[in-house]
Amino acid sequence: MRKAIARLKARTVSALLAVMLTAGLPVAAFAADAVRIGYTKNAGDAALYIADARGYFKAENIDVALVYFDSGARMVAPLGTSELDVGTLPGSAGLFNAASRQINNRIVADRSRSAPGYLYQTLMIRKDLIDSGRFKGYPDLKGLKMAVAAPGISILSVVNEAMKKGGRAYADVEIVFGGFPQQVAGFRNKTIDAAIMIEPFATGIVASGDAVRFISTEDFYPGDQFTFLVYGERFATARTDVAKRFMRAYVRGIRDFNDAIDNGRWAANARGEEVLAIIAKYLELKPEQIKASYPHACDPDGDINLDSMRKDLAFFRQIGEVTSKDIKVEDIVDLSFVHAAVRELGPYKPAN
Repeated sequence: MRKAIARLKARTVSALLAVMLTAGLPVAAFAADAVRIGYTKNAGDAALYIADARGYFKAENIDVALVYFDSGARMVAPLGTSELDVGTLPGSAGLFNAASRQINNRIVADRSRSAPGYLYQTLMIRKDLIDSGRFKGYPDLKGLKMAVAAPGISILSVVNEAMKKGGRAYADVEIVFGGFPQQVAGFRNKTIDAAIMIEPFATGIVASGDAVRFISTEDFYPGDQFTFLVYGERFATARTDVAKRFMRAYVRGIRDFNDAIDNGRWAANARGEEVLAIIAKYLELKPEQIKASYPHACDPDGDINLDSMRKDLAFFRQIGEVTSKDIKVEDIVDLSFVHAAVRELGPYKPAN
């Protein structure tokens, strides 16, 4: 009974807020709902930055707090204990393993992915290996030290696809772990040979002359689903109305982000410049630094590439990172929130 009353109150408040916002009336009388978001402070969180900067969360009476993590994989546990409400995570063995222990964090929307013409995530090779002829193509990945951001994440599956492209096995490359800033230092100090790197780090290391952008991961792993927006179980089930309002704001941010991109590059217009300024502010960089880098792809309706997730799950099982034989991709994905938001907001209409 108490849950039913709480749901009725939440719906009533939500309806009143919608009426007041439509009429342009102040909503300060209603205390904003606090939402704690885990983020890794890179350009992949652009939709969140936009939604925050442009007041989309405030319009839904939500007060967001961004909590920094050095790796998205580290957010799995605090999401499960409700220390975080929302996280921005890569695909990981941890998400599947948590679900097998009845920790039901939910992947709810797209955050970043690969697509034709996008160079956000690339296979980087140390420049001196290119110059010397040691590295000429995919088969030469054998024996190299390949850096990835963290253990147990889907980039390991991306490495596997690169090795298969060259007729090699996953075991033929030496994996070393380190965050993207550490990878930059590793190329400079010649302690790593290759990396699957994202922006703006990739553009920065190319500019320094320490590494070469060999090829986009789209070449050997088309449609790779890099990262997701994830809800903690309690946020999705006990604060459902807040979770729905959060998603509306997030989808508006995704769509603004897409409107700032033109054929895989930042649009050379006011929309592009405004979004670059927002991202630069949150990353504490200059807009010119962001503009020189490549944006990621993100579905304007927040949909997920489930086939990419299935490929990654099969790989995690292959290397023993996921031992449950019963867990499925569908067990950790809940697109009901984003689909509801899209129905309410209407079809995406590109500005470009």
